[in-house]
Order: sequence, then structure tokens, then C-alpha cells
Amino acid sequence: MPDRSIVIIGASSRREKFGNKAVRAYLDAGYKVYAVHPKEEAVEGLPVYRSVLDIPDPVEVASLYVPPPVGEAMLEDLAAKGIKTVFANPGADSPELVEKGRKLGLEVYVACSIVATGKRPDDYPD
Repeated sequence: MPDRSIVIIGASSRREKFGNKAVRAYLDAGYKVYAVHPKEEAVEGLPVYRSVLDIPDPVEVASLYVPPPVGEAMLEDLAAKGIKTVFANPGADSPELVEKGRKLGLEVYVACSIVATGKRPDDYPD
């Protein structure tokens, strides 16, 4: 079975942020985790990329922890990277983002991606 992989867009070094809790949850679930953020240098020991297009490996899933307009602007890059599944987490979703993602052929889920690991955000204290 190929390695499962996810990119956390809006990953944060601040442990109280959901973009950090998601990194920890997916690492615990055995995923290869990639972090994307415009300013962070490292998140939970992982290098941080500025764009999904900078990630050298294929990635299966993206999880958005950014404002809807930022996520919407990144959808073309996600599709170009070959990512098929996108989680628009609470606060990162909008009808426009969902519609645009689906037009690009992405499976967009408006849901907390952390629960897809079998965990809950409160399983990851600050």
C-alpha cells in the first residue's frame, strides 16, 4: 500500500492552532505530512513549504486552515499538484471555494479533517 500523504495548508508552530493540531493528528495516524505556510520555518519538526507546488513528492490530500479567499486562490495549485481530496475545515470553507474546487475536479469536503484520523482536536492539547 502506498504511503498516505497530506498537506496542511496554514500549518502553524503555535500548538493551540488547529493548523498545528492537524499536523500532530496526521503524524500520529501514520501519514507523511507536509506543511505549507508563507512565514513559518518549521512546524512540529517538519520543514515548511511556501506553496504546494514546492513539495517534491506526490500528495493525496489537502487540508485547508486558511481564510476562504486564500484557499480559493490555491485551488488551481492543488489540482495541478494532482491532489484529489480537499478538506475545507470550519472557517476555511465558503460556497465559492466548494464550487470552484468541484469545477476543478477536486473532491471537497466541508468538515474537520482531524476527525478523519479517528481523533478529535481536543485530543491535542496546547
